[in-house]
Amino acid sequence: MRRPQLDIQLKTPEQIEKMRGAGLVVAAALQAMREAVAPGVSTADLDAIAEKVIRDAGAVPSFKGYHGFPASICASVNEQVVHGIPSAEQILREGDLISLDCGAILDGWHGDSAITVGVGETDPALLRMAEVAEDAMWAGIAAAARGSANGRGKLTDISFNVEKAVRKAGRYGIVDGYGGHGIGTEMHQDPHVLNHGKPGKGPRLVPGLCLAIEPMITMGSPRTAELDDGWTVVTRDGSFAAHVEHTMALLEDGVWVTTAPDGGRARLGDLVTSRQP
Repeated sequence: MRRPQLDIQLKTPEQIEKMRGAGLVVAAALQAMREAVAPGVSTADLDAIAEKVIRDAGAVPSFKGYHGFPASICASVNEQVVHGIPSAEQILREGDLISLDCGAILDGWHGDSAITVGVGETDPALLRMAEVAEDAMWAGIAAAARGSANGRGKLTDISFNVEKAVRKAGRYGIVDGYGGHGIGTEMHQDPHVLNHGKPGKGPRLVPGLCLAIEPMITMGSPRTAELDDGWTVVTRDGSFAAHVEHTMALLEDGVWVTTAPDGGRARLGDLVTSRQP
């Protein structure tokens, strides 16, 4: 069988600058939601906050209407892994864990990012899982930056380093079938980026490549199921899950995490391009 040809669209530095604009809108929306998360707040409330931030910036929510999705964010609580639909009936409670996934389009270019946060007093083990997911995401981004710089990097180097970081941290499930993706003038482009696998395979990591890196891990089994709403993905064993994401772009002199306010500097240091402050 022939493997399907990937349609990977490399971006110019000028196009990546435009993606940075969309990324900063997403970052602002996520920060506003992070500050609003509290017991008694509904996921619909958070959706309204994000949509206002996005539209006030002159951007458009990426998710709203995407294949019929009815909201501006995905709000996934506890055993919900990804693609949770915000609802006025879903009220956050003390100890919940919520993943907030947000996308925006500005001047035709996309930004996509996600955070996982605790609601009020949260089990430290759950917060640790969210931290592990974030560390794994940064490990994948760093691998991409190093691979592009030395000219030997391949796509699955990202996958391998995400998995290695998770496995080193503890006994977590790495959700299969879902992962990161190319991004640009569409929210989802080639290539798909798994969160596990052997290194040294797939397309080369080169300047102009823009990817959303998004680990999804669980406190138990990695197996998932989709609910009858056609969107919400949950763990089969009911264990809590964490999902984090950043959009990154490779340039000639380093990586630019377009959805991180500091471009990724605090976590990546000199791996970050000099194009941004």
